[in-house]
Amino acid sequence: MGLYDYYLALRFRLDDAEAPEHVALVITERDLLEQGSYDTLESFVRWAFEFGSERVTISVSVLDEAVVPTLARELRDIDVHAEIEVREPGDTERADAPVQVNIGLGGKREFAAVVRSLAEEVDADEVDPDDIDAEDIEDRLVFPDEPDFVVKTGAERLSDFMIWQSVYAELYFTDVNWRDFRKRDYLRALRDYQDRQRRFGR
Repeated sequence: MGLYDYYLALRFRLDDAEAPEHVALVITERDLLEQGSYDTLESFVRWAFEFGSERVTISVSVLDEAVVPTLARELRDIDVHAEIEVREPGDTERADAPVQVNIGLGGKREFAAVVRSLAEEVDADEVDPDDIDAEDIEDRLVFPDEPDFVVKTGAERLSDFMIWQSVYAELYFTDVNWRDFRKRDYLRALRDYQDRQRRFGR
């Protein structure tokens, strides 16, 4: 680690009580085609845990769902010294591991599946529509936990990332492309997070 990286790491550790508990990363399938991209991904997860986070969600947006099985196989094998759960389009089992990977599921698709599920239960007289609240939706999400901090590289858009869960998350966009993302970039992101006052919609 270079001197500047050491300086950033030291500054962050002085305030690590403010570390985001749940960090989310939004990347694309194209990002993972770059040489060394999986090494960077492994490093990102390790940095998150090193600096105080307890959960990491990786969301990979895809244009061609034919690549999902290949990405899923590769992402299940990343070396991060923690349990990994991968979810793909069509999966309904809830994710609850320290490292969660969403490949092409998409926030709109996930939310639409919840709406269909609730509609079916209402139709079967299992649920009174007047009693439905936010908790009923959250109970049916594949990724139920809300991230505190969302990092997106390369462009200022969320690419259909967890539209329900990220409503109060702090968003961090960097024009650094994924292939060039380094520890100093992660530490800059954390410093930015620490300097914010979270309002949770208030």
